[in-house]
Amino acid sequence: MQEDLPMGQRIRDLRLEKGLSMLDIARRTGLDQAYLHEIEQGRVNPPLGILVKLGKALDMKMGAFISSKSDKAYSVVRKGQRRAMSRYPDTRQTSYGYSYHSLAPDKANRAMEPVMVTLTDQGMDVEPSSHEGQEFVFVLEGEMELTIGGKVEVLGPGDSIYYDSTEPHVLKPHGKGPTTILAVLYDAEK
Repeated sequence: MQEDLPMGQRIRDLRLEKGLSMLDIARRTGLDQAYLHEIEQGRVNPPLGILVKLGKALDMKMGAFISSKSDKAYSVVRKGQRRAMSRYPDTRQTSYGYSYHSLAPDKANRAMEPVMVTLTDQGMDVEPSSHEGQEFVFVLEGEMELTIGGKVEVLGPGDSIYYDSTEPHVLKPHGKGPTTILAVLYDAEK
């Protein structure tokens, strides 16, 4: 697999490499086949929670979809060298509420997936997501609203939260302007 392949192509190649059909992946993730097709065709970049589910379905870490194929023992990412990922490509990149940068794309065998996320308010209701693992979130700029377990928590710069991501959750900015957070996703089973 080449490191410059788009995420959807990486997912498709890994699925085919493992001899799995789109229906197999749909059954393993609970996702609609049409949605999976959109992901593989590069028309939709899935949110982080969906990448975790796809990683489980393909028996690999979600980082395989957003990282280089490097086998380094460590990864340094300079501020100007971050690779942006978004929920949707191109003109719709922030239409669903966030974009993100992987902060350790070249580290082999990561147990955690650190990402810098920019949350934007698109005036849309977003369905809660859930997936295996745990998440740690630290607010860098702006205010963030996290709905989890039926409760709403508002966090400002310097605030953090750690939670089981099996609990349905939604993150969005609180107030005006975008919010920047550091999020670390962890899946103990991988």
